[in-house]
Amino acid sequence: MKPIILAALGLCLLTATAARADVKAGVDAWNQGDYARAVNEWRPLAIGGNADAQFNLGQAYKLGRGVPVDLPVALEWFRKASEQGHEKSVDNYGLLLFQQGRREDAMPYVKVSADRGEPRAQYVYATALFNGDLATRDWVRAYALMTRAAQAGVTQAAASLAQMDQHIPEEQRREGLTLATAMAQGKAPALTPALAQAAPTSRTLVAAPIASATPARTRPTPPGPDVPIVAPSNGPEARPPVRKMNGSPVIAASQASTAAPPAKPAAATSAPAPKPAGAGRYRVQLGAFREQGRAPALWKSLNGKVSGLSAFQPSYVASNGLTRLLVGPLATSADAQRLCARITPTGTPCVVQAM
Repeated sequence: MKPIILAALGLCLLTATAARADVKAGVDAWNQGDYARAVNEWRPLAIGGNADAQFNLGQAYKLGRGVPVDLPVALEWFRKASEQGHEKSVDNYGLLLFQQGRREDAMPYVKVSADRGEPRAQYVYATALFNGDLATRDWVRAYALMTRAAQAGVTQAAASLAQMDQHIPEEQRREGLTLATAMAQGKAPALTPALAQAAPTSRTLVAAPIASATPARTRPTPPGPDVPIVAPSNGPEARPPVRKMNGSPVIAASQASTAAPPAKPAAATSAPAPKPAGAGRYRVQLGAFREQGRAPALWKSLNGKVSGLSAFQPSYVASNGLTRLLVGPLATSADAQRLCARITPTGTPCVVQAM
């Protein structure tokens, strides 16, 4: 019996190798613009249970490449791959459910992705925690997650973070920043149960005061072999409005993209020092304070911690009872992000602002 067992095992290994090769063949076809051939390579593998192929097929149906756009079909392929623990499928499934208005079904998946560090999921889940809708209100964790999303370059999160500054007490904001730093270092405890325990069951959908998002404009980017294949790019971004509901501030989540997260800011030691621009349109916001004197104090403190920061000009902008510390000018958004990458290791939130 042993030779038979070993032979069968060898056959399984050969089959798995062939499946990976076919997945890569589809990737190669996709990157060459032959979407129909890519879909034909992936479909039998997806039907056979290959999670990478299922994810890729879901992306094809979501983007309408090689097949017509069909979001219900895309959702089904993402669901199948999610059940096998395919992380990118979990991300896409939750965010696409949210975009389709199925926010209650989406939230368990969004929580899993947010705990793992997916910036757009962090933005959506932080909104839910701030509003107390579809999640128990937790302003400290909401501020931490929104800070992480903003630091990763989600512009909507930066706008929402500025709105949170007007409502969350300073002590809770400080706790949120401490938690955000722990998250960045991988030291924060995850509060989300395992996906198998959190996966939604059939339930009645209820309206929530979080605005649904519209799908973002996307394009494929080249992946590596045998990994999530298609990574859509960032889409147009909208500033989420503040609304009132039952006397409590409500931030509406908008444009929650299913895009792969942008690269996290580099540590201060590795980020090149950007140079001030004579008339740049970008600034970075380093805080918002109810006590006017705290903004200059923060600027003085940071000058002693971040080399080269003194070359930039601080501005103190008062609005809605808060004083914001803005630093610049910088010529491009990339320059502003690099400056933030040098500042955030100090524990100070840094948000890029286009003026």
